[in-house]
Amino acid sequence: MTQPVNDLKAWRRLEAHAERMAGPENHLSKLIATPDRLAGFSASGSGLFLDYSRQRVDADVMTTLVDLAGERELTRCFTGMVSGEIVNRTENRAALHTAARDFSGSKITVNGMDAVAELSRVNAEVREFARRIHSGELTGSTGKPFRHAVVIGIGGSYLGTEFVAAALAPVADKNIRLHFLPNVDIDCFGSLAQSIDPESTLWIIISKSYTTTETMANEAQALAFLRENNLDPKDHIVTVTAKGSPGDDPANPVLASFHMFDFIGGRFSVTSAVGGVPLSLYAGFDRFERFLAGAGEMDRHAASAPPEKNLPLIAALISVWNNNFLGYPASAVIPYSTPLSRLPAHIQQLYMESNGKGVTQDGMPLNTESGMIVFGEPGTNAQHSFFQLAHQGRPFPIDFIGVVRPHFEAYRNRSKGVTNHQELWANLIAQPQALATGKADPENKARHFSGNRPSSTLLLNDLSPENIGKLLSFYEAKTVFEAFIWDINPFDQFGVELGKIMASDIRASMAKKNENPEHSFDDAGPIEKAYLEMLFGGSLLG
Repeated sequence: MTQPVNDLKAWRRLEAHAERMAGPENHLSKLIATPDRLAGFSASGSGLFLDYSRQRVDADVMTTLVDLAGERELTRCFTGMVSGEIVNRTENRAALHTAARDFSGSKITVNGMDAVAELSRVNAEVREFARRIHSGELTGSTGKPFRHAVVIGIGGSYLGTEFVAAALAPVADKNIRLHFLPNVDIDCFGSLAQSIDPESTLWIIISKSYTTTETMANEAQALAFLRENNLDPKDHIVTVTAKGSPGDDPANPVLASFHMFDFIGGRFSVTSAVGGVPLSLYAGFDRFERFLAGAGEMDRHAASAPPEKNLPLIAALISVWNNNFLGYPASAVIPYSTPLSRLPAHIQQLYMESNGKGVTQDGMPLNTESGMIVFGEPGTNAQHSFFQLAHQGRPFPIDFIGVVRPHFEAYRNRSKGVTNHQELWANLIAQPQALATGKADPENKARHFSGNRPSSTLLLNDLSPENIGKLLSFYEAKTVFEAFIWDINPFDQFGVELGKIMASDIRASMAKKNENPEHSFDDAGPIEKAYLEMLFGGSLLG
C-alpha cells in the first residue's frame, strides 16, 4: 500500500513552509523585488518558457517540493506509464496516449499487441483517407466533393480536437469547414443543419463503445437528416471506434472506420484517430503529424528532464502547493491568444475529470483535497469579465499563456503608438504584476488592491503545430504528475456515471409516455415527476 501523501516528510515540511509564507515579509511584492527573481524561478524546455517568479514560493519551498517529487518517485511513475505499465488500476489498463506520438521506433506491448505499431497503422490509414478526400477521389452520394465535416462526439471525443482545430484554423487550407456536434440538445443539431450543405457533408461519429447516449442520439438525427435529403449514409459516415464495436460492423457499411484503443482515455485521445481524422481533413495530415511530433517532444522532456528543470513537473508541484498548502480552491487558464480560446474548456475536462477523485489507487479515502476548479477565457476578454474578482475578490492562481509571434503578423496599424499584438502583450505583462504587487489606497478603500495573488506565465514562440502539441502534452503531463503525488487514478471517470444511470430510468419513463399518452409518472420521485409533467405539458408549472 502506498504511503498517504500527508505522511511524507516533505509534505510535513511544506505545511511549515506554508505558515511561514503567510507572513507579510513574504508578500509577493517583496519576493518579486529580490535580485534575479526571474532567473531563479523560471525554466525553459522543449521550446517553451515557464515563469513562476510570481508564485508564492521561495527557494526553500521549491527545494522541498522537489523533495516531494523524489519521495513520490514521480519521474519513475511517469516513465512507467509511457512504457506501458498498468497505471489505470481500477480498470486494469495501461495509459498510453504518449504512444500515439512516439516516433522512436520503440515497441510497447499491451495485451500481446504492439501499441505503437497499431497506432502507426491507424495513422497511415488516416493519411490515405485524408488524401483521397482532398483529391476528390472520395465524394458524397451525389458526387459532390466534401466541404463540411461534422464531428459527432462528446467530452474527450471532441474537446481536445476543437481546441487544436481553433489553434490551427488560420493554416487550415483544405477547403473543409469543421463543425462539432457534442450536445444532445436538438437546438444544437438544428443550428448545424442550417449551416451545412447535406450533399457535401461528412459525418465523423466518435465513440469508443459506440453506445454513448448523446452521441448515438445525434447519430440517429444525422442518419435521418441524410435520408430526408435522399443521401446514402454509407457514403457520408465515418466512424472512430473500438475494434468490433457496433460502429465497426461490416453489416453496417460506412465510408471508413478507424480504430481507437482501451489504453487511451477520451480526454487524452486527441493525438489518436479521435483527433487525427478531423484534424487531417481540416488542416492536412502533415500538420497533424507535426502536432504529434511536438507532443512527443514534450513527452520526452517530462520523462527525462530533472525535476528542477521539468516544466510540467514544476507546474504540477506548484499547483499542489497552491491547492493543498495555500488553500486555493480554483485556478484559471488565460491564454492571451484567440486561437487558444478553446484550451480552457479542454483543460477543464482533462484536469477535473482526471483529478477530481476522493479515493487513492488502493481505494482508501483520500486524506487531502485533490484537484481544483479550472476555468478560463482568452485575454484580454477575461479582464473585462471576471478580473474584478481576480484582483479584489477571492484570489485564485492563474496560468497566463503568451505567444511571441501571432498567426497574423501583417496587420501593423498602431493605436496609442502600439500594434494590437503589442497592446495584447502590454496587458499580458501588466496583469500578473498587478495581481502580485497590488496597490494601496488609504484614501479610497474601494481602490485598494491587496496583491499577493499568484500566477505563472507560459510562453510559446508561435502557434506552429509543433508548439500546439507541446502545449497539449504539457497540460497532460502536469495533470498526471499531480495525480501521482496524491496517489489517485487520473484515468478513470466513475464520477460521470451516476447521473447517467438515473437518466436511464427517467428516459424509460419518457419512452412509455411517448408510446402511451395515458402513462403516468407516478413511478418517479415527486420533483422528477413535476419536471416530467412540465416537459410533456409544454409549459412551466404554477
